[in-house]
Amino acid sequence: MSANSDDQERPQSAVGPTPQGDPEFRPYHHPAAGWGAAKSVTRFLVREGALVDGPRAIMRMNHENTGFDCPGCAWPDDTKGLHLDICENGIKHVTWEMTRKRVGREFFAAHSVTELSGWSDYDLENQGRLTEPMVYDPGSDHYVPITWKDAFEVVGRALRGLDNPNQASFYTSGRLGNEATFLYQLMARELGTNNLPDCSNMCHEASGRALQAALGTGKGTVDLKDWESADALFILGVNAASNAPRMLTALAEAFHRGAQIVHVNPLVEAAATRTIVPHDFVDMAVLKTTRTSTLNLQPRIGGDMALLRGMAKAVLEQSVTDPKALDQEFIDRHTAGFQEYRTLCEATPWEEIENQSGLSRADILKAARVYGEADRSIISWCLGVSQHEHGVDTVREIVNLLLLRGNLGREGAGPSPVRGHSNVQGNRTCGIDHRPTDAFLDRLAEVCEIRPPREHGLDTVRTIEAMQRGDVKVFVGMGGNFALAAPDTPVTCAALRSCDLTVQVSTKLNRSHLVHGRQALILPCLGRTEKDHQRKGVQSTSVEDSMSMVHMSIGMKRPASPHLLSEPAIVAGMARAALPDSATPWEWYIEDYDRIRDTMAKALDGFEDFNRRVRLPLGFRIKQPARELVFLTPSGRAEFSNAVQPDVVPAPGTLALGTMRSHDQWNTTIYSDNDRYRGIKNLRTLVFMNRADMRERGIADLGPVDITSTAKDGSRRFLNGYLAIPYDIPRGCAAGYMPEMNVLCALGDYSTQSDQPLMKHVKVTIGPAVRGGGRSDGVPRHRGRTSRSRRR
Repeated sequence: MSANSDDQERPQSAVGPTPQGDPEFRPYHHPAAGWGAAKSVTRFLVREGALVDGPRAIMRMNHENTGFDCPGCAWPDDTKGLHLDICENGIKHVTWEMTRKRVGREFFAAHSVTELSGWSDYDLENQGRLTEPMVYDPGSDHYVPITWKDAFEVVGRALRGLDNPNQASFYTSGRLGNEATFLYQLMARELGTNNLPDCSNMCHEASGRALQAALGTGKGTVDLKDWESADALFILGVNAASNAPRMLTALAEAFHRGAQIVHVNPLVEAAATRTIVPHDFVDMAVLKTTRTSTLNLQPRIGGDMALLRGMAKAVLEQSVTDPKALDQEFIDRHTAGFQEYRTLCEATPWEEIENQSGLSRADILKAARVYGEADRSIISWCLGVSQHEHGVDTVREIVNLLLLRGNLGREGAGPSPVRGHSNVQGNRTCGIDHRPTDAFLDRLAEVCEIRPPREHGLDTVRTIEAMQRGDVKVFVGMGGNFALAAPDTPVTCAALRSCDLTVQVSTKLNRSHLVHGRQALILPCLGRTEKDHQRKGVQSTSVEDSMSMVHMSIGMKRPASPHLLSEPAIVAGMARAALPDSATPWEWYIEDYDRIRDTMAKALDGFEDFNRRVRLPLGFRIKQPARELVFLTPSGRAEFSNAVQPDVVPAPGTLALGTMRSHDQWNTTIYSDNDRYRGIKNLRTLVFMNRADMRERGIADLGPVDITSTAKDGSRRFLNGYLAIPYDIPRGCAAGYMPEMNVLCALGDYSTQSDQPLMKHVKVTIGPAVRGGGRSDGVPRHRGRTSRSRRR
């Protein structure tokens, strides 16, 4: 549907469950985690009927090489052998997977795709686990059973029939294990394409490109032990209590040892105040809270780079009278471009830094003082930094600041991106990359005896564009919920529908199964918690956390259905059908995953002696050359960057809107319509606003509003009838939940630096609602309220 097309009536859909009462907003003033988390988990276990399986899983989750890795966030496992290295969202995620509810052939026989399209996304996933492969029957508008053999042949026939292998695109979310990942990219490249989009294209692509350019490595250089010894921690654009809850333990320990903790975020989240760590039983018993910050700064959306430039300017100004403010020896020996960067900082007026950051000079100097007085500093960040037009420049500014004081290559110091999903970093390490290096392809060709293509493939945004044009005819999704996770929801959905074949490898029913191509397959896979039986016995898989630790994960539970296949087995089945003459021993690999790991050890840098090292306690850490002060950059040194500071101040009358998750949510999976840490109950169609901005626009507390975004090409998108929540957020800024608000981010609004959709910097206008709601266009929204979405 074009940007100016007429509205079309479609079935109403919704993201969250049917509201259990009227919307409520009561500011949250309690500690993060603690008894609130314990109560929430207990209620969730009761609701899901998991009072036996849930506690069993808790005792096996994140245990070194004897349990399964939490399928939630990518925060590293505790290095001290903690037996309850778990969190509220991890338990919910695992319990959601272990549900006793099932979605089998009887369910699909009773409900057509048209009917299911009108269900909420919560209700779709809440039906339970998928049990057998299904194929879409256009005659009846139902999914019907299909054998695995026939399903693989459908995929193989479609791929073999393409005029060009680049007419297929192979997407993966972050949950795919390393072994399946390696086979998946091998299949795509043996087929002849580098079309390997992934969720990193929407999340941390900017981080990888920036770190690669500055340090010669696309990853952070620190590990959890560094977090345990840093004198100062700077946390930018991270909502730790919801996105990486186990970070709360590190923050509490840092505070106890006297470290300084600076949170930088437009919203002061619960994790940036205080916590009670649930596995600290004494603190839980006496309700003893621990502060998780010593300073909170609230820049405007997109103002992080100006803050960092200001901190660097302050350090450089101090060095004029105090040479120890800089680590000049480190700069001289290990960096390039310092004098140019110094000149740039000196030429940047404080007035510009204050205006662009939205912070006062005094506040910026507070942060600079913390940094200057710390011997060892870590700077950590997440999507609040990367999902911007200038995300690459901002991450490089982080590196600039670290280099000034030699905060690299030593204990307790360095850059530390917070990856969101369990194995998203491992996916990239093991070959999911639409822009592979020649060195990687050379080694893959030698070890696997294939001829991989050399031209770059399509990322997420360009895959959607290619599907729109008809240039991509087959879309395979390994996990995730692509239809909801991607930007510009109606455009993404239309693109998927234009495919000849869509294949979704999933554990539960979701929107992407209903937004499908002319042919469509649902291929159900084992969950992370389930035993993977193959010919040589129960198999384990490996994952890589956000700090480059690789460790084993082995399921504990009987599979939800005897008809489920593992992700490696599904990849191998598709590969054999698509490449019948392949010399790759696909079936042999699946008999014993050690065989896959032996091949990976030869093909991947850092995976040497893989099978032995991954079975060590806590696994092994992939070496990062930059940590050893080896920089694989053109100069052989760490590179200062000299980016011009961007203008992020909203135009008069407009606001900068950032999308985010609620607390009771994991990616596109919604557990409830509540957001405990932000004081919200029974509501998801909302927008958080500064009270002065609301007053200026005549908007009442919880008053209905219409939201209009304007894309770079001038087209507009709408969300009508949302409720405005007054919140502690800088003027000119607003925030709301994804995936509902993804409709506001135009497909063409992506960073020219990273190609990431600008999910954290959408230009919008907001005013009182002029009508009860607009027409429906199939975009997810809250059932039972007057909100609507439409796109003209």
